[in-house]
Amino acid sequence: IVYVLVIAMISLIMKFIIPAVISSIVDFVGNIQSYYNSITIDSIGANWAPWLKDNVLKPIVDFIQTINVQEMFTPDRIKTYIDSAFGAVKSILNIFIALICSIYILAGKEQITQFIHSFAKAVMTENGYNKFVRYFTNGNQIFFRFISSQVIDGFIVAAITCIAMSIIGVKYSLLLGVFIGISNLIPYFGAIVGVGVSIIITLLTGGWKQAIIMAIVVVVLQQIDANIINPRITGSRLQISPLLVIFAVTIGGAYFGVIGMFIAVPIATLIKLMVQDFIEEKKNNP
Repeated sequence: IVYVLVIAMISLIMKFIIPAVISSIVDFVGNIQSYYNSITIDSIGANWAPWLKDNVLKPIVDFIQTINVQEMFTPDRIKTYIDSAFGAVKSILNIFIALICSIYILAGKEQITQFIHSFAKAVMTENGYNKFVRYFTNGNQIFFRFISSQVIDGFIVAAITCIAMSIIGVKYSLLLGVFIGISNLIPYFGAIVGVGVSIIITLLTGGWKQAIIMAIVVVVLQQIDANIINPRITGSRLQISPLLVIFAVTIGGAYFGVIGMFIAVPIATLIKLMVQDFIEEKKNNP
């Protein structure tokens, strides 16, 4: 049932959301110069124009101008494309194999879990086995609660942001809502980047007044999500300080990229649990 639902959801996203998002991106890139020209007309917008031109628009335009269609079809590039195509086929094959393996693992999860427990109990001391069970159980709960709640929360944030932006007339509301929802998966930094980019795009397409309104609305929605929606989805907050979250996300992103930023928080939470147990054990047995 889960696999059928996931496939149905992916199919709906590929059919309705992805084409609309791509269309919005193409339209935005194609009209970026006209957006810049319109913002310079406004006296307040003109103050922002030089900064936007130098730091946002110029890098995008320079990148587009460096694209040479002829160079994209040289023999070396064609070989690279073929290798990429084989890589894509290999990835699809790996996904298919992983899907089949996951079905077998789900079907025999009780036997696999029982074997792991039996093996651990046979090679570990009683104290070590109890710690193993504790961390194994808590780690499973932490990862499942965090990752599933973040994904569900990202969908909710994307949906309510799209609706709110559509109501206030923001152009590319679907694109910006999806972008904010995806960026919201990364704690702290993701929300800042998503909202910041959305404000810049709204400033270009709708002027500074609409950008301010959009910023206020999105910040309010982010606060509602952080204080009401996300805690209810998660069930209970992970007992981890904001400083440790920022530190974990920074280290995870530096060494493992976006995936590292995403899974850094549950890993840091599990490590914190181990350190706390170690400290308590040393206190009780000096």
